[in-house]
Amino acid sequence: MPTSKRPRQPVVAVTGAATGIGRELLSRLASSGDFRRVVAIDEQRGDVQGVTWRVIDVRDPLLANRISDIDVLVHLAGDFAVDSDPAERRAYNLRAAQTVLTACAAARVRRVVLLTSAMVYGAAPDNPVPLPEDAPVAAEPDTGVVGDYLEIEGVARQAARSHPGLELTILRPAAVVGPGVDTVITRHFEAPRLLTVKGCSPRWQFCHIDDLVSALELAARGAVGGVVAVGSDGWLEQEQVEELSGIRGFELPAGLTFGTAQRLHRLGITPAPATDLHYVVYPWVVDCSSLRKAGWKPSWTNEAALRQLIELREKRTTVVGRRLPVKEATLTAAGATVAVIGTAAIVRQVRKKRRT
Repeated sequence: MPTSKRPRQPVVAVTGAATGIGRELLSRLASSGDFRRVVAIDEQRGDVQGVTWRVIDVRDPLLANRISDIDVLVHLAGDFAVDSDPAERRAYNLRAAQTVLTACAAARVRRVVLLTSAMVYGAAPDNPVPLPEDAPVAAEPDTGVVGDYLEIEGVARQAARSHPGLELTILRPAAVVGPGVDTVITRHFEAPRLLTVKGCSPRWQFCHIDDLVSALELAARGAVGGVVAVGSDGWLEQEQVEELSGIRGFELPAGLTFGTAQRLHRLGITPAPATDLHYVVYPWVVDCSSLRKAGWKPSWTNEAALRQLIELREKRTTVVGRRLPVKEATLTAAGATVAVIGTAAIVRQVRKKRRT
């Protein structure tokens, strides 16, 4: 009897492959036996061996010519730094997503995996815990990183309508933690005290980089598709977080908290809009049902992820998302319990610098 041929293994490409999560995924795919070849795409050549490097800016229209042999592409190139200029960051991220999706459609790439965030669901006091993966996208479209994620998902929806043959998977992780991660969420744990607002207790769910990379690999293999939430099992209550972190909480009225934070942002004193504070005071826990059905299990618990997050703080002090110099941090930490209380010290310092 004739033997059936094994299906041809796909060729997978990763954008943003030289650093960060892209590099971590690239290393994992390079050691996997599920792909015929692994292609690394970045503006600079990285140090991962055993892959094919293609040096190109993902915003370059010529990208389609460089991915003509690709079956699966995982798009991880982007600027999501808290301190980036919002307009420049938004322009880069949108142009990158648009070019990558257009190039993939032109090159007949079969599957594209995008990474956004569970933040697109929005954080609200009345959110169900956990949120189902098909919950509506309810985040506010602001100038922060969350606004970038919303725009990227909008580009993806348009691409799906324009190119029905393109299989799209969107991964939405909970609060990502791990070495090298710097977000509004991780900076929250660099503050002297943990902010809460009256009448609502946050629930905390984390997604360690290791688990995010393993989920991205599953998506690249086609084991999951559509919208996929990623995170540790369950969640932590605020009391557990305070006990594990050793950082006490401090409660303020919501109006005072968000109003002050928004004024600081308008003055250019803090990098993130006030809406970003929603994600540290209101719940946005997700149910990772797609991954669970695919047999995936997180290797990190919320407790273990939080412990590592605390270990990685490196004695930094952050107030309303803004990292402070050592001298200023000492004054603020001594006289302030939460970001809002540290407002006066920050304003004085910024005004002093503007006068010099």
